[in-house]
Amino acid sequence: MEKLTNKEEEIMCILWKLEKGFVNDILEHMPEPKPHYNTLSTLVRILEEKGVVSYKAYGKSHQYYPLVKKEDYRKMFMEETMEKYFDNSFSNLVSFFVKDKKLSKTELDELMEIIEKNKK
Repeated sequence: MEKLTNKEEEIMCILWKLEKGFVNDILEHMPEPKPHYNTLSTLVRILEEKGVVSYKAYGKSHQYYPLVKKEDYRKMFMEETMEKYFDNSFSNLVSFFVKDKKLSKTELDELMEIIEKNKK
């Protein structure tokens, strides 16, 4: 599976939330400024070509649905990010957020608890 563009990811997030939808349904959930209907339709067809979306036809209308689970895409994206930016090191990832003050003490404590539970 290839990495999606930001706009493609935005559409996928909407489809994961909706589970299925017509282009108008997706458009309704897009943030402002909303893309033109034809632009969105083209992007959805590109997602179909990439094999991450399929559709059920109702006459000339298509109801789209994701073929890729959000969890599977997230895993692929995180593995790529870990390799590309953090040398496959979770400690580098966590220290990045700690140094950037993105993690609170409570969140760090929660992480430590998760680590302890998974040591078994």
